[in-house]
Parts: sequence; structure tokens; C-alpha cells
Amino acid sequence: MSVPTTRTSRRTAVAAAVAVALAAGSTLTLAGTASAHSTGSTVTTAKLTKGLYQSSYSERNDVLWVTAAVGRPPVTESHLLKVDPETLEIEADYTPPVTDAATGAVAAVYGIAVDDEHNTVWTTNTRNNTVSVYSQRTGERLASLPNVDHAREIVVDERHDTVWASGFGDGTLVAFDTESLKEKERITVEGAGPTGLTVNEKTGALYAADLNNDRLVELQRGSTTPRFITVGDGPISVSLSENGRTAYTANQTSGTLSVIDLKTGVVTKSVATGAGALSVATDERSGDVVVVNRTAATLTVVDPRKGAVEETVATGANPNHVEITDGTAYVTDKSGATQTEDALTRIRLAR
Repeated sequence: MSVPTTRTSRRTAVAAAVAVALAAGSTLTLAGTASAHSTGSTVTTAKLTKGLYQSSYSERNDVLWVTAAVGRPPVTESHLLKVDPETLEIEADYTPPVTDAATGAVAAVYGIAVDDEHNTVWTTNTRNNTVSVYSQRTGERLASLPNVDHAREIVVDERHDTVWASGFGDGTLVAFDTESLKEKERITVEGAGPTGLTVNEKTGALYAADLNNDRLVELQRGSTTPRFITVGDGPISVSLSENGRTAYTANQTSGTLSVIDLKTGVVTKSVATGAGALSVATDERSGDVVVVNRTAATLTVVDPRKGAVEETVATGANPNHVEITDGTAYVTDKSGATQTEDALTRIRLAR
């Protein structure tokens, strides 16, 4: 059972302005201060804890869930954080259960996705080859689901009561029932290395970035036969347009964004975003696509219709993941062993 450490009385440490150098036209504000007006995006940054990985926003509870894990096995420090999306303060800090009493190793959390219909939050436990389900209300771990080899990312399809996890180690796409919390389907794509996931909730179609083969894997609901679409070099993250007709991949090796017409299965545009493109998300408000570039330490806003970069914003060192809700991007920074605390950056997009 997870052990909560409530921090409602603790103000989150705010990074100094020099920690985030912004592109021209952008404005930096510190957590807890008023936002200045500008023609560019507005940036707020706050230190949370060491080893930040990913985040997922809960509309039901108006909180941002953030994962953190430190070091290599045995991983003894990991956090499931409940963060106020406005103040960027930590409301609660839940420690994953111990898996090995001898070493103190815990079921460290990495990938994350929220299921607001059932008021749960799902995580991948990459080092343990498992997936966990936590209560959003109490932080209690409700289930641990085994046999997802190097479980990397996770995505929720609320409409079809399904959660998908990517098994990078053996090329599997594993589906779980969000009501019974049990595995219900497993598709193995031989030779694949599935990483980032997204789902079209209207159709139930699943999309996975295949890092091993420079392609997008499309799996229609009810089918066991995937469709493959060649994309950029090193696809590691994927998102969809609001209408589900276009997919976008962040390509880590080439530092590009691929814009993919799903009807024709063709890449229509390739946009350079920055070195180490690692995570992509769609701003459904504007239709723009946002990519975080780990090596370049930037966030890039792209107009996919024009295939043009609209804005580049400096982030903290080594941005790892981006989550967008209602025109606001949340970027987790995983800086490495030299940092005592990593930063969460909130960027209110200009459009």
C-alpha cells in the first residue's frame, strides 16, 4: 500500500528566473506571482523533486499527476505527486510499495495516464515490468498488473473502458479493462519497440511509435493485424489531431516532427524542432502541435497545417515530457544525478 506524505503546508521551491531563458517574445513568471502580458507564451517554473518523468492532467479533480523515479535498479526512491496546476505546489506525495525488502526497492513509477471516469491514475513500472493502478482520491495502489516487458507508456480510452500499455522489451501492446483492472488483450508486433502511445477515443484505434523501425503502428479496435506507416528517424512519441485524421510523431534521432495523413498513410510534412525531440502533444484549442526537445532544452510550437515553427521556448535542462490541457503545456524536466530537484514548467501558449 502506498504511503502518502501530504505537503499542503509546503510552498514549492521556485526556480530563479535565470534558470529558464526564454525565447524572444516569451515572458517568465515565478510560481505564485501574477503573469505578465506579452505576445508570446508565458512561462512559470517550480522545483518539485528529483527524477521527474511524465505528467497527466485530471479534469475531474483539477490536479496534475506527476511521476518521478531516481537511479537504476534497485530503485529505492520514487514518487507519485499530486500537483496543483495553478500554483504548482505539491498537494500530496505518494510512495510506491516496496517490492524487495532486502534492497528497499519500490515499484517505481514512470509513464502515467489518468482515467477520470473511474477516478484512477495508471502508471508504468518500467523496472518491474508491471503496470499499477492508483486511486485518485486516496493515493492507494489498487492493483499491480504483471508481464509488460519494459512497460514504457500508457494511455486511457475512457469511452471503451480500456487502458493500453506499451511493452518496449518484447514488442507488445497490452490492453487492460478499466473496471475489472485485468488484462483483456495482448498484441505482439514482432521486432517492434513500441514507445509512445495515443488513442482515438471515437474509434478505439491505437497508435504506437515504433522506435526500432522508424514507423507508426496503427491498430484498429477489434483487429489483431497492425498497419505500419513509415515516419521520421527515431519516433518515440505520438499524438493525434482533434478530428483523428492526422498523427504526429516526435522523432528523437532526427530532431523532427512528422505530420502523417492517416487516410493515405503518408508523411505530408517534416518539421525540424530541435535536437532530441522526445515528446509531442496536440493543443486542441488551436490545433497547434507542441514538441519538447531534450538535447536542445526547448519547447517548439508547430503549426502542422503550414509545417512551420511558430515559437520556440527555452525550458529547464533535459525536458522529458509534455502534457497539454486547455492551451497550457506542462513540461517535466529530468536533469540527472547532479540535481537535487527537477523542475515542472508551465507554459501558457500564446494562441
